[in-house]
Amino acid sequence: MSALLDSLASGFAGSDARRAELDAALQAGLPGPRSEAWKYTSLRQLERRSFSPAPLAAAAVDPTLLADIPSPRLVFVNGRPSEALSDVSTLPPGVQLQRLSAALAAGDDALRFLGRRFERSEEVFARLNAALADEGALVRVDEDVQVELPLQLVFVSVAGDADLAWHHRHLIELRRGATLGVVEHHLHVGDAAHLGNTLVHVHLAQDAVLSHARVQADGVRATALLRTDAVLARNAQYRRVDLELGAALSRHELNVRLEGDNARLTANGVLLGNGRRHVDTRLGIEHIARDTASQMLWRGVAAQRSRVVFHGGIHIRAGADGTDANLSNKNLLLSADAEIDTQPTLVIDADDVKAAHGATVGQLDANALFYLRSRGLPADQARQLLSAAFCREPLNVLDARLTEQLSRQLDLALARAGMA
Repeated sequence: MSALLDSLASGFAGSDARRAELDAALQAGLPGPRSEAWKYTSLRQLERRSFSPAPLAAAAVDPTLLADIPSPRLVFVNGRPSEALSDVSTLPPGVQLQRLSAALAAGDDALRFLGRRFERSEEVFARLNAALADEGALVRVDEDVQVELPLQLVFVSVAGDADLAWHHRHLIELRRGATLGVVEHHLHVGDAAHLGNTLVHVHLAQDAVLSHARVQADGVRATALLRTDAVLARNAQYRRVDLELGAALSRHELNVRLEGDNARLTANGVLLGNGRRHVDTRLGIEHIARDTASQMLWRGVAAQRSRVVFHGGIHIRAGADGTDANLSNKNLLLSADAEIDTQPTLVIDADDVKAAHGATVGQLDANALFYLRSRGLPADQARQLLSAAFCREPLNVLDARLTEQLSRQLDLALARAGMA
C-alpha cells in the first residue's frame, strides 16, 4: 500500500458498508499511466505523501479574509465548519441548509446519495470519499422557491504543523421550479499543503435553474481533488463556471446526465497553469433525453513549467434526438517548458442531432502583439493584456453580479502569475 492510502485509511471510522468501499479502494490502489483516465496526470509524488485526518475543530481565521464575501455564507476551515465565520440568517424560507455531520448524527434517511457505489478502479478517490466523507453541505430548495442572493460556500486551508486531509460530500438539490445561485470560494492562509477530496451531487428537478460558480485558489502546495455528478430532469437548466487558479495538483471531473427532455447545460471554465502547477479537468456529458443542449467553452493557459490537461467527452445516446451539443477548448502555450494536453471526444448514437467539438493549442497572435506594441505598449504588458482578454470570455454565462465577482478573482490570479 502507498504511504498516501495508508495515511488516509488511518482516519476511517464508519459502518461496514463504508469499510467495504475503503477496502475496494485500497485493493485497487492508485491508478497509473496505463489508466486512460489518468494517462496525463501522474500520482507518483502524491502517493509518497502522508496526511493526518483533519481535527474536529475548525482552525482560527482572521475574519477580514472574508470581508468581500457576503452572506448567506457557510464557511469551512481545514475541512471543518466554522460557526464564527458563517452567516446563513439571510436564507429565505424554503431553503434547507444542513451540515453533513449533523445529518449523519441525526440518522437522516434522506441521505440516500451516500449509498452510491463506484465500480471502476480509476474512481479510487470517489471510493475513498464514499468511505471517509464525514462533512459537507446539504442544500435543498423547495418547489418554486426563487432564491435571489447566491449562497456562498467558503473553504479555507490554513497552514499548520501537519499536512491534513479532509473528505467532503456535498448535495445541491433543487425541486421543481426552484432557482438558486451558488458560489464556491477555495482560499488559503499561509503555505498550506493539505489535501481536499470532494464529491458533489447536483440534482435538478423539472424546471429548476442552478447557477454555479467555483473559484479554486488554493495554495501552491495544496492538492485539490473534486468530482461533480449532476442529473438534470425535464426543462432543468444548469449553468456553471469553474476557475482553476491554484493548488500544486488540481483535478476536477464534471459528469452531467441530461435525463429529461429539453434539459440545458452550460459549463465553461478557465484553467490557469503557472509555476510547476498541474491542472487536470475531465468532462463527461451524457445526452439521454430528447431536445437537450450543452454548450461548453473552456480556455487554458500554461506558463513557466506548468501542465494543463483537458478531456472533453460528449456522448449522445440512442433516442436523444434533437440534441444540440457544442464544445470548444482553446489554449495558450506561453513557455517552451510548459505542456498542454487536450482531448475532445464525441460519440453519437442518435439521429437528427447537431454536435461539434474542437480544440486548439497555440501562442499569442503575432499581429495582435505587433498592433499593441505599435501603440506604445511594452512587450510584457501587451502579452498580459491579450492573455487576460483570452481568459475572460468563458465568464459571460452568469448574471452580471457573479460575472463581475469572477472577473476580479481572475484578474488577481493573472496578476500573481505575471499575466495581467
